[in-house]
Amino acid sequence: MKPTFNVREQSEIYIGPTADILSGVLPEGRVIVVSDATIDRLYHPLLAPYDTVLIGAGESIKTLQTVESIYRRFIELGADRSTFVLAVGGGIVTDVAGFAAATYMRGLSFGFVSTTLLGQVDASVGGKNGVNVDGYKNMAGTFTQPRFVICDPALLRTLPDREFRAGLAEVVKAAVIADADLFACIAQNTFGQLRSDAELLADVVAAAIRVKTDIVGRDERERGERRKLNLGHTLAHAIEKCSPAMNHGEAVAVGTALIADAAVRLGVLPDADRVRIRELLARLGFDLTPPVAMPLLLKEVVRDKKREDGLLHVVLPVGIGDCTVRPMTPEAFAALFD
Repeated sequence: MKPTFNVREQSEIYIGPTADILSGVLPEGRVIVVSDATIDRLYHPLLAPYDTVLIGAGESIKTLQTVESIYRRFIELGADRSTFVLAVGGGIVTDVAGFAAATYMRGLSFGFVSTTLLGQVDASVGGKNGVNVDGYKNMAGTFTQPRFVICDPALLRTLPDREFRAGLAEVVKAAVIADADLFACIAQNTFGQLRSDAELLADVVAAAIRVKTDIVGRDERERGERRKLNLGHTLAHAIEKCSPAMNHGEAVAVGTALIADAAVRLGVLPDADRVRIRELLARLGFDLTPPVAMPLLLKEVVRDKKREDGLLHVVLPVGIGDCTVRPMTPEAFAALFD
């Protein structure tokens, strides 16, 4: 099977059944799987042929301590530089396992089977791997491309509604950034239709991945255009730090709505498009009310890891399917929410 997308001739992205793809892309030799207990229970026959390292679940385990535990397990299993690491799970598993593989013995090759919508359309694609430090998102990480990523829409059937909805926030983000047709497609369908129509879901996943792979292909290390993929994330990361009960997709939805409001205040986004963005997110089931007061969020924004020379690179939508990046001081950014 040929890959659906290819990132910089380094990372092949496949959309289709895992069973049909995996045997053809795994290299010969030793394979160690990194996953979590839920995935092991749901897909044990897939993992059973390999030595497996299981990690915990949830954002709280995305830490250097978890990576250290993976290193120790690799040592116990005798992993060497010829070992291939296969991460099977959602975005937290792929982020942590990718970071561990990229740094163990100065780097092992690795690939992903992405089992969540958020993972398939965003976290597993593009070569960013990392962990949080003291609750601050992805403060330790690498740019290292997985050899392959398998995005199997059939695996998404086991997701709870909340986790599926979280992935839709990243799909909407991709649409606002660079695909007006994708935005229209989501707007024309209900949450239930997106969940139940396998062909529709595969098309949506492919469209969102296309936005990301196109941008990453031009700017792998986030020196320019890749910053656009952070739409809504400056505030979303602050929301996650202040309100751990909110998952990443929920925080992205709130952050996207807030930055759309700010873009209207700056005069770069028509109010009609702001309304469309907010209405679509609300119709998909997101509560767009910030979980804590804005002054608390803005206090965390100044610690954003993407700050450079004292400036934030703020991603502003300028229309459905188009956005711009504007450097701002933290004070100027905060003034948008007075």
